[in-house]
Amino acid sequence: MELTIEAGKTERQYWKDLWNYKELFLILTWRDIVVQYKQTVVGILWAVLRPLLTMLAFTFVFGSVAKLPSEGNVPYALMVYSAMLPWQLFSTALSSASNALVVNANLVSKVYFPRLLVPTATVGVAIVDFLLSMAILGVIMCIYRYLPPIQFFAVIPLALLGSVLALGPGLLLCSLNVTYRDFRYIIPFITQFGLYVSPVGFSSSVVPEKWQALFMCNPMVGVIDGFRWALLGTVEFPVKPLLISVVFATALLVTGVKVFRKTEKTFADVI
Repeated sequence: MELTIEAGKTERQYWKDLWNYKELFLILTWRDIVVQYKQTVVGILWAVLRPLLTMLAFTFVFGSVAKLPSEGNVPYALMVYSAMLPWQLFSTALSSASNALVVNANLVSKVYFPRLLVPTATVGVAIVDFLLSMAILGVIMCIYRYLPPIQFFAVIPLALLGSVLALGPGLLLCSLNVTYRDFRYIIPFITQFGLYVSPVGFSSSVVPEKWQALFMCNPMVGVIDGFRWALLGTVEFPVKPLLISVVFATALLVTGVKVFRKTEKTFADVI
C-alpha cells in the first residue's frame, strides 16, 4: 500500500486513503459478521428473537391492553414488526459503531489506516441482522396471508437511510467513547428511550395533531412510516417526515465525520 504525505493536503489525502483501503473495509466487515455468527446458535437466534419478542410484547401492551388501533385492516402484530425492522437496523448499527474503536483497541494502536473504516464496517452486522429479520417478515406475511404492495422494494433506499441515520451519531459517540468511557453506558439508554418515543409499538396516526410537529422531529419517524408504506401500503407516503429524516441524517453524518476526524489523531494515544 502506497501512502502519500503532502503538506496542506491532509484532508484530501485522507479520503483517497479510504478508497485505497477498501479491501480492509471489506475484511473488517466480514470479520465482524463471522465473529457475530460463527460457532454460535444464540447469535443467529437473537437476531430473529429480538424483534419477534418485542413484537409480541408491544402487540400485547398496545394492541390488547391499551386497545390502540392498527393501520387499516393490517394485523397489529404485522404493523409492529414492520416498524421493528428499521428500528433494529438503526439501534444495532448505532451500538456497534459507538463501541467499534474500543473493541478494536489493539488494531487501532498498532497499525496505521483511516480509523473511519472501523465504525463504518460494523454496520455490516446490522445489515445482516436486518436481512434475517426480513426473512421472518415473509413468514409472518404468509401466516396472515398478507401480500406486500408493489412499492415493496422501496425498503432498500429506506434501509440505507436508516443506516446513515445511525452512522452519524455512531461516529460522534465512537470518538467520545475513546476518551470518555462513560458514554458506553449512555448508548443503551438512548436506544431504549428512542424505542418508546418512536412509532414502533403504535401508529403515528394516534399522536394528537398538536404534538405532530414535535413528534416528527424524531428522524426515525420518517424511516419507520416509510417502511410501513413500503411493506404494508396502509399509510400514505410520508413526504414531510422523510424529508426531515434525510436532513437529520445528512447533518448528523457531517457532524459525526467532522468530530471523528478532529479527534482521530489522538485515538492511538488514549485508547
